[in-house]
Amino acid sequence: MAVQPEVLKPPLTEVGLLGWLKKNLFSTWYNALLTIFSGIFIYGVLRAVITWVVRDARWTVITTNFRVFMIGRYPPEEAWRVLVSLGIVVLLVILTWMSRKTKDNPMQRWLVISWLISIPLIGILLRGFSGERSFLPLVSEDIWSGLLLTLVLAIVGIVASFPLGVLLALGRRSKLPIIKVLSTAYIETIRGVPLISVLFMSQLMLPLFLPPEIRLGTVMRALTGMTLFSAAYTAENVRGGLAAIPRGQYEAARAVGLNEALVMVLIVLPQALRAVIPAIVGQFISLFKDTTLVVIVGLLDVLGIAKAVTGQREFIGLHKEVYAFAAVLFFICCFTMSTASRRLEQTLGVGER
Repeated sequence: MAVQPEVLKPPLTEVGLLGWLKKNLFSTWYNALLTIFSGIFIYGVLRAVITWVVRDARWTVITTNFRVFMIGRYPPEEAWRVLVSLGIVVLLVILTWMSRKTKDNPMQRWLVISWLISIPLIGILLRGFSGERSFLPLVSEDIWSGLLLTLVLAIVGIVASFPLGVLLALGRRSKLPIIKVLSTAYIETIRGVPLISVLFMSQLMLPLFLPPEIRLGTVMRALTGMTLFSAAYTAENVRGGLAAIPRGQYEAARAVGLNEALVMVLIVLPQALRAVIPAIVGQFISLFKDTTLVVIVGLLDVLGIAKAVTGQREFIGLHKEVYAFAAVLFFICCFTMSTASRRLEQTLGVGER
């Protein structure tokens, strides 16, 4: 009678929460010690922060100046225009979110058109028209401040710098020497200086290149500087995506009769932009945070308003509360952009084969 070999049974493994804890946090004695010390440290920090937030902090500095943080020196009687603009953006965000799960939906095309139309529409709504009997009285951009100014600088800078960056990336890869040299020189020059220098140059030198009858305000000059600065970095991100496209894509597109322009617009550029979505969004988040530098040219963004608020007699010394609130605002905006980027990557299948 043949003896059957002993069947080796797999070792028993714990499942559930206890299994996860044992595998990831208490797998060895030094991991267990690190977990315990880390837990004690995190508990102490969270306890101190929560105690300060709930008991010690004086949040009246925020509640009293909340409108100032949001719209700054924008006329209070015209604040409804800011609310309407915000409502337009929220509506478009909701519609975009509802349509993202449906492919080949005609609604998506209309949403793209709506987003493009909403930007100049909101700009007109916020600025208004000159004239005593105008339904929308003129509100000069130079008095825009607070979170309103931060969002305007970031959104307009992002929207304007993206197409310019794409054109610069294509120009750097152009076969025409003059276009390639000019694009390369622009990109390397802008990337070689800090944003502060570009902002100062846009404030002081930009009027020298414009006709005498054209006068740009401080906000428009800051927007121009930020757009030119961001476009150079966007161009390098796009160029990296273009360089990652295999030569076979070009050859296959030419084989079906497409000319160079159609090959780039219909075949290569969509794939390149899809591949560099994380890098481009990272650049846009960086641009959003860099809007705080406009305080050096006399504009009051969120941080500028925070510094001004702490100068009020009844709120002197409340720096922690003010800057904590500003940090929360920036975190919400940056986290929203990052989440939208991940959703877009999942929809387009970035990183999947």
